[in-house]
Amino acid sequence: MPTYARAADAVPAAPTQAQAELPRVPLTITSRDGKAHVFSVEQARTAREQEVGEMFRKVLPEDRGMLFLWPSPQSSDMWMRNTLVPLDIVFIDETNHIHAIAENAVPLSEAHISSQGAVAATLELAGGTTEKLGIEVGDTVASTALPHAK
Repeated sequence: MPTYARAADAVPAAPTQAQAELPRVPLTITSRDGKAHVFSVEQARTAREQEVGEMFRKVLPEDRGMLFLWPSPQSSDMWMRNTLVPLDIVFIDETNHIHAIAENAVPLSEAHISSQGAVAATLELAGGTTEKLGIEVGDTVASTALPHAK
């Protein structure tokens, strides 16, 4: 007798188009010199939203981004599969400071981009934004979406 998978057991199809815009929150990165840089970031909360991320989008304005919150601090490995625009990938530690930055990640690359340690969140910004604004490792990140610093 054949067995059939239930709908709940079905594996979601690979993404083929950009996802609808996700809910946004303000996020501020404050440099060591006190300069604040404000962004409006989408919150990728579900596994599917995180899987699709910025895939298939043709533009990412410099004042926008996408925030990935992890359930607990963990190593974060990202890639650029189906991502058409370069991104700066900012890894945020559990104290809400920038742990690492991968600048200008190459569109469509499947190379893994590692946080090089445990982080609480990952932020994607338009490629070149961190250099242009002087955002560096150690800068402070604040948003109502981030857990309070520990």
